[in-house]
Amino acid sequence: MLHLLRLRYTGTEDDAAPHVAGHVAYLERHHAAGTFLVSGQAVPTSEGGAIIAHGVDRDAIERIVADDPFVTSGVARYTVTTVAPGRIHPVITDALARITVE
Repeated sequence: MLHLLRLRYTGTEDDAAPHVAGHVAYLERHHAAGTFLVSGQAVPTSEGGAIIAHGVDRDAIERIVADDPFVTSGVARYTVTTVAPGRIHPVITDALARITVE
């Protein structure tokens, strides 16, 4: 399974600014663990950001997003969409081959 994680600020970017360092550490931790494949800011940045995650089930990804310092501080929230990939471009086949069957 893949999970599309859409982060939206509940306030302004200025409200989120004090929590950026913690959020970046959170991203780095989950990238290093192999759960987050891609993460980045939306354009424009005021719209938040997005993450593509894999290798965990829906309950686990819900726990992971609840642990984001942006969420725990109340300055953002996630929308999680879980996807069962049907067609995969060859460029990312190797990365997705590590997906745990759920």
